[in-house]
Amino acid sequence: METKVRKRGVLEVLRGHLLAIVFFVFIFGFFIYGINSAEKSSAAESKNVLEENLHKAVVSCYSLEGAYPSNVQYLEDHYGLTYDKEKYAIGYVCFASNIMPDMQIIELGVEEEVSE
Repeated sequence: METKVRKRGVLEVLRGHLLAIVFFVFIFGFFIYGINSAEKSSAAESKNVLEENLHKAVVSCYSLEGAYPSNVQYLEDHYGLTYDKEKYAIGYVCFASNIMPDMQIIELGVEEEVSE
């Protein structure tokens, strides 16, 4: 008894596994989308935590010393403020010792889209 072996072309093999390939691509895309979404959420939360910590340090300084700090370095030295200086920059403008300073967290290396 002789067994005949039929050679199938690449297209025939792909056609036979088309549903599995489509399913795999869909799941892989969904996985990548989830990772990107989690990364963006984590970055936003990190920035919010830094804003809260900065505000708390400034208010603590004012309540203990009776004056707002003149710069961010003072908060780092005396109130334990720490942040990733490669990821964030803090814009800090103090007009007077009894007026709440203007504070802004700037993400470094992130280009923001400007809408016209």
